[in-house]
Amino acid sequence: MLEIIYQDEHLIAINKPHGLLVHRSSIAQDADETALQLLRDQIGMTVYPAHRLDRKTGGILLFSLDKATDQKTQQMFQDKKMDKRYLALLRGFCPEEGTIDYPLTKANTNKTQEAITHYRRLAIAEIDVPQGKFNTSRYSLVEANPITGRTHQLRRHFAHIMHPIIGDRPHGCNKQNKMWKEKFAMETMLLHASALYFTHPWTNQSIAIKADLQSEFKRSLDILGISISEVEI
Repeated sequence: MLEIIYQDEHLIAINKPHGLLVHRSSIAQDADETALQLLRDQIGMTVYPAHRLDRKTGGILLFSLDKATDQKTQQMFQDKKMDKRYLALLRGFCPEEGTIDYPLTKANTNKTQEAITHYRRLAIAEIDVPQGKFNTSRYSLVEANPITGRTHQLRRHFAHIMHPIIGDRPHGCNKQNKMWKEKFAMETMLLHASALYFTHPWTNQSIAIKADLQSEFKRSLDILGISISEVEI
């Protein structure tokens, strides 16, 4: 059963597990279930995804419960009126904060689009696992705020600054991904949609939706000795 983290008469949000597709796709025909199908069956209502999350990404996924709300929420995402926050575990010690302003090319159209991500580092960790010429492995837990919403934006942006997300394929670090799989039996991409802030399209109330980390993300932080309760998010 999906974890419902927000619901009113117009909107509903779930904490999507890593690996679950939002809806049917021709490029992922191996999927037996989708978030749309599972939520529809769970609540007995038609639902409309207001945005997308990568299959590998966990966290907040917002749906509308009627067509009029669907039109409004999709427009809000397009107009950058949704404040989206993500948690990500990166390779290496990244800068304490920064803005990645790096245009991204859409694969199916070859069209290059503006793409901007703000981020801040929440914690760092180092473990005694050699990697390449280094005697240890270093990591950063960051909060990311994508201003635009391009395909795989966070994955591509963090790879661009040489601090790829752990578990990301194909944009990540193959050596790190192999090590996490072999040493810790971890194959989850460690990217989580943690918070969503917006003004309700009908009531004009300020809405804040938050989603707890999924179990594998929590396990990765335990491995690194990072306490999420002590991190200022």
